[in-house]
Amino acid sequence: MTEKRVAVITGGASGIGRETALKFAQKGDRVVVADFNAAAGEETVSMIQAAGGEAIFVQTDVSKYEDVEALVEKAVATYGRIDVMFNNAGIGRVTPVPDLDWSHYHAVINVNQHGVAHGIMAAGKKMRELGIKGVIINTASVFGFLASPGTFAYHATKGAVIMMTKSAALELAVHGIRVIAVAPGAVDTPIIQGYKDSGQLASMKAKVMGNKLTQPQQIADSVYLLSLPEASAINGSVVMADEGYASFK
Repeated sequence: MTEKRVAVITGGASGIGRETALKFAQKGDRVVVADFNAAAGEETVSMIQAAGGEAIFVQTDVSKYEDVEALVEKAVATYGRIDVMFNNAGIGRVTPVPDLDWSHYHAVINVNQHGVAHGIMAAGKKMRELGIKGVIINTASVFGFLASPGTFAYHATKGAVIMMTKSAALELAVHGIRVIAVAPGAVDTPIIQGYKDSGQLASMKAKVMGNKLTQPQQIADSVYLLSLPEASAINGSVVMADEGYASFK
């Protein structure tokens, strides 16, 4: 019998992270849910367990390498392995450049960029140590390619995620570890809802086929597919999961 895979998912308390955790558990994988929000993270675990799945929660501040390293160690200590690392945790708010303060800028950089770097390094190190040919998936964005008002720091982080993905894939390929990024467009998450007051939400919808927001479940489906051995030819790539948002320009 094939041993169950173990998937570690950051930002698993809500949005894309929660739906991805539910997806992997539904497919029979064991899931380690990580988030700064303990109550919502535990709720994700309860949802998985109520459906008959296996999961644990580890409170994690991805901006701190020691937290992410401890997360990976906890996954291995609990389940004996780590097969998938989904670096998904992210924050952001709409603020024009002239009004952007350094505390907000650094907060976004620390979570969205450094958090992904920490996940790549900690998971890559552990997968290499255990001899596991795993996959590391990072959440990038169409905003790593396209500019939009009020998201200066967010753009910087997603551009960084794209290049970190390519660089890590190049170095980890020799160990059989794949590194991929998924680039969502306008997904119905708390971050995107932050655009509502600025009036940009309607224009985002208009740029997507069907004039609607992508649902988090759709991104979860894409992440799961990319994690499978059948996707082994995909490495170092940024996979657009944006319903044409970037293409229809």
